[in-house]
Amino acid sequence: MPSVRSFFALAATALLSAHAAAAASAFHDDHHDHEHSVNKRLPGSWDHPEGHPAYALFRRGDAPTDGATYAAIGTPEWSANYPKQKPDPAQLPKAWTDALDAAVKAGKIPDIPPSTLNGNPVYPNGLDPNGDVVCSATYKCRNKGDLWDAPEGVFAASFDDGPLDTSAPLYQFLKDNKVTATHFMIGSNIMWNPNEFKMAFEDLQSDIAVHTWTHPYMTTLSNVDVVGELGWTMEIIHNSTGGRLPKYWRPPYGDSDNRVRAIAKEVFGLTTVIWNQDTEDWSIGQPGGSTRDKVNSDLQTWITGPKSPGLIILEHELTNNTVGAFIQAFPLIQQNGWKYMSLAQLDGSDVYQNSPSSTGQVTAGSVGVPVDDSSDAQSSSGAASGTSSGGSKPSQTSGGSSASSGPSGSGSAATTSNTAKTTAAAANNNNAAASTLGSGLLTSLSALVAALVLS
Repeated sequence: MPSVRSFFALAATALLSAHAAAAASAFHDDHHDHEHSVNKRLPGSWDHPEGHPAYALFRRGDAPTDGATYAAIGTPEWSANYPKQKPDPAQLPKAWTDALDAAVKAGKIPDIPPSTLNGNPVYPNGLDPNGDVVCSATYKCRNKGDLWDAPEGVFAASFDDGPLDTSAPLYQFLKDNKVTATHFMIGSNIMWNPNEFKMAFEDLQSDIAVHTWTHPYMTTLSNVDVVGELGWTMEIIHNSTGGRLPKYWRPPYGDSDNRVRAIAKEVFGLTTVIWNQDTEDWSIGQPGGSTRDKVNSDLQTWITGPKSPGLIILEHELTNNTVGAFIQAFPLIQQNGWKYMSLAQLDGSDVYQNSPSSTGQVTAGSVGVPVDDSSDAQSSSGAASGTSSGGSKPSQTSGGSSASSGPSGSGSAATTSNTAKTTAAAANNNNAAASTLGSGLLTSLSALVAALVLS
């Protein structure tokens, strides 16, 4: 019905800001394949030049950095530092493999064999995935160190699988409503979609977290392959956010166990995040998958239901439908008395291991270099600290050159001195904006028009 769509397009222009309407209609192709074939569209130049007026719609000023010099996001010098495909275990920085070896030698990494896939992960030798030895999150075994639930009455916002070309309208909607979220990002998607990453971090000032490099079932990997998936994603985030070290990671498919979570914590200082409700929004339109109506119904049921525990809902910035379902449900969060928060801000302390937020001061640190607990009060053990470099050098150099070879290891190394630890209280700089959803009228109109345009 073109006339109806035209009416709502005009209504959007009149009721919302012009840039909100533009973003709401800016979806590109969907990314329905949850196996995450890489979207290789690293540009030679930005879709819009840096001086283009579109950037003024988001720009909030440069965030503090750790003082090191990093290659500009999206340039060949920047992307040369990272794997183009699956990480090569022979190309891992020595600091990471040394940290893994030390953790294994100290008995901190359980000796659990990798799983194999048979629908769900299956363990050899009759190991019980729900037992204390394995404790597989796939089987809903809850390790006490993992984050599954939000505090009572809190809606903890997060999205998986970005950044993608379908992410921009979500970021615009969040900005229009003066809220942020935690984005669990796939490392290779950051490399191939630098524009959207810049929007999320530099302009929206979102909280950035780890969702691995290639989105594999993590319990099927060897120890060193787990290190590669987490390490390179941390590295590209670190080198693209002024030196910030992510504090949280979410395993693809929720596939983690005591071995994988121990590597994440002991080598990289990462806390594992799962969820207590799953929209299965990624499967909309796939054979045997969910539907948009089903996702809408589930979100309404959860948001209008009990407030204890608080909600950590698995949602994706993957397609028009996954983003549209969140936008449609958004007014219900305020209407039902929830406190909206970015997931990474739940504990009231620092969002990153070495910075209170995406706009706070940064203490110098390196991926995979453990903290000296006797002199540092950071909240996550195993967090990185010390010397910062614009690109870690691998422990070995491959003799060949192909699309699957490891990164060159080039990148400007810059030594920076440690600074005083920023107080945890600064972590709440954006909480007031994140908790205030704006006027009910504007929020409802924004969500209604966006949902109609995106439906």
